[in-house]
Amino acid sequence: MSIRHYDWSAGPDVIQQHSIAKHRILQSYLAAYFQTLVSSPNQDVLRLTLVDGFAGGGLYYHSDTQKLVKGSPFIFLEATKEAEFLINKDRRKPVQFEVSYFFIEADRNAHLHLDKVLREEGYAAALGSTIHLKHSKFQDEADSIIQFIKRKSPRNGRSIFVLDQYGYKDVPTPTIEKIFANLPSAEVILTFGIDSFLNFASDKKITNDFLGEIGINQPWHGKTLEELKSSDRNWRYFIQSALYRELVGWCGAEYFTPFFIRNNKGHGDYWLLHMSQHHRARDVMTEVHWNNHNQFIHYGGAGLNMFQMVGYDPDHDSDFKQQSSLGFEFDDVAKEASIDALMQQVPRLIYSHDEGVSFGELFAKTCNTSPASAAIYRDAIEKLIEEKIIDVIGDDGAHRRSGQQIKSKDQILPPRQRGLFL
Repeated sequence: MSIRHYDWSAGPDVIQQHSIAKHRILQSYLAAYFQTLVSSPNQDVLRLTLVDGFAGGGLYYHSDTQKLVKGSPFIFLEATKEAEFLINKDRRKPVQFEVSYFFIEADRNAHLHLDKVLREEGYAAALGSTIHLKHSKFQDEADSIIQFIKRKSPRNGRSIFVLDQYGYKDVPTPTIEKIFANLPSAEVILTFGIDSFLNFASDKKITNDFLGEIGINQPWHGKTLEELKSSDRNWRYFIQSALYRELVGWCGAEYFTPFFIRNNKGHGDYWLLHMSQHHRARDVMTEVHWNNHNQFIHYGGAGLNMFQMVGYDPDHDSDFKQQSSLGFEFDDVAKEASIDALMQQVPRLIYSHDEGVSFGELFAKTCNTSPASAAIYRDAIEKLIEEKIIDVIGDDGAHRRSGQQIKSKDQILPPRQRGLFL
């Protein structure tokens, strides 16, 4: 089955529920993201560039209700308007929003339809000034967009790139690595059709086409796909976890999220990868996943070192005790499992450092290997404080008693009267 592209030749095309869920994640993330950018009451300007590399036609029909649904370009535009209102409503000195938009679309019909609906929605005057609408492939525009952002925000290159490709090879890793190398505060939200990759890959294609076009090396330690299929009952999980780690590594991002969107229509799961250079950005996206758990799954364990846990068995074999694809769905059960796992794992890290570890350092060094948010880390540490397994001490020497009190620079220490911890 080939990947179905949208068709705007006769107006809006139909959008499926899983894609609406993806748009909801983008909307939720942007709402939280804008709040993180305005931390000082004296700040007077917010400079940001938002890039939609696969913008589509702007409007869709909902597959169930047949109502019109706005696409990602309007999510960008409306999220900015909402953030500007919320941030400035109680400020004596309003923040001036200097936001630029790049909407890139290679399909001619989609490009023309997006131009049409933008004008109909009142954005005609912004086209060519703050809104840059391009009929092109994202790869062909990436270098010029990077240079634009460097001129606009020379100190940090603050930007978000949403790269919602149809499959898995339209955004090779060297392109993303170039973004991070040039723009320190850039963030990338990338979709990757992992099930399409697994279902249609052959050994020859993986060697000569697929991985070469994606821009990564052979990640399976010299084994062929057929060898993995025949020798490893958990081969799909193994390939996914290995390819995922290789992919984010070649992209050059220091922080990333390992979460998957579940497609209930039978077209397969795909990754929604958020990549950045700061753990705070990673935590904001993780919180968004927890708050929108209905469409998300996580292939891995509940605590740290999640990819070392027993993995995904597509046959749901009852001999496997940790079925992440079935059991970890960012719900209350998953949250309790995360807290329990962290309560077992965090003390081992702390007890190996007599001088202690700051909360910020603990989270920054371990968050990439955990589905837990910083809030869940704090919940687990609060329970460890209650059980006198660890101490948490602030800069002023005060002992923390609740997770909400814990700050980034607080030291987590073994207790003075250390009990037996196994």
